[in-house]
Amino acid sequence: MGKRLIVQRRGKGSVYRAPSHRYVADVRYPAIEGKGIVRELINDPARTAPLARVEFPEGIYEFIAPEGIGVGDEFIVGEISRYSVLKLRDVPEGSAVFNIEVNPLDGGKLIRSAGTYALLVGKGERSVTIKLPSGKFKQVSVDCRATTGIAAGGGRKEKPVLKAGKKRKVIKNKPKVFPKVRGVAKNPVDHPFGGGAHQHPGKPKTPGRNASPGRKIGSIAAKRTGKR
Repeated sequence: MGKRLIVQRRGKGSVYRAPSHRYVADVRYPAIEGKGIVRELINDPARTAPLARVEFPEGIYEFIAPEGIGVGDEFIVGEISRYSVLKLRDVPEGSAVFNIEVNPLDGGKLIRSAGTYALLVGKGERSVTIKLPSGKFKQVSVDCRATTGIAAGGGRKEKPVLKAGKKRKVIKNKPKVFPKVRGVAKNPVDHPFGGGAHQHPGKPKTPGRNASPGRKIGSIAAKRTGKR
């Protein structure tokens, strides 16, 4: 007896939802300024970079940790220092920054992965130009905030995943399926590409937009396929 297609099972939700109950913090810039002390470096399963738990007079807040920071170090919001959160108008040109706001006071949206950073390459009266890790340039308001330096946890992908059990733990914190079996390796009852004397789809991989649910697999309603 065949099973429902994997895309049908995913559409139902359940086990394919992200385990957000295990995540540590939302990590948004607080509406405060002043000096704080790093009390703890913690791992958040929701993200690749570690978090720094910083104690201010107003309370304790979590930030994405900059590279090199340690417990007991000073972390400043609003003033330039080794580890600080600044408005982009106050950041010197050529500096590396991460966790950048797209709109003022949105809490930080860009460049939040481990080991990533953007370069501030130019300043204007109302906007600054930053160079993203992709090489693209983007303009954001001078009132947007960012953390100076590089996000901690760089080189994470340099260590190879040597066995499937480790890979499973990596994927466990994401709403993804592991292991993922190819459609052509299945039986005809389990997948539209299944069966045959050898492993091949046997039919076009680009079904139409109005195809039946059991047939909707592959590149759905693709305008084009292949490399550009």
